[in-house]
Amino acid sequence: MSRIKGGVVAKRRHKRLLKQTKGYWGQRKNVFRRAKETLLRAMENAFIGRKKKKRDFRSLFIARISSACKINNTSYSRFINDLNKSNIKLNRKMLSQLAIFEPKAFEMIVKTASK
Repeated sequence: MSRIKGGVVAKRRHKRLLKQTKGYWGQRKNVFRRAKETLLRAMENAFIGRKKKKRDFRSLFIARISSACKINNTSYSRFINDLNKSNIKLNRKMLSQLAIFEPKAFEMIVKTASK
């Protein structure tokens, strides 16, 4: 039986990977071994970045709510505690949007929660 060489499959795999590393510096874009190392690290960092993005946005929302609370003479922690006690279910993203675009509505929420 004759031997079948796997060159076509390997070539396809290499081309697919090298296509993803387009724009990288030096050997990282055109030498398969270096490109694979770099791509694995890039994918790992991309995964980490997607998780970190959620944390960064949450801290941004908290900072916005906190500054809006200070305008309404209360602290962020007291405001969140009052929201929980008064059973108002609004997430921090919505609260920050209200604080920026609807300050009157946010002020009403602060007053309702503090009662």
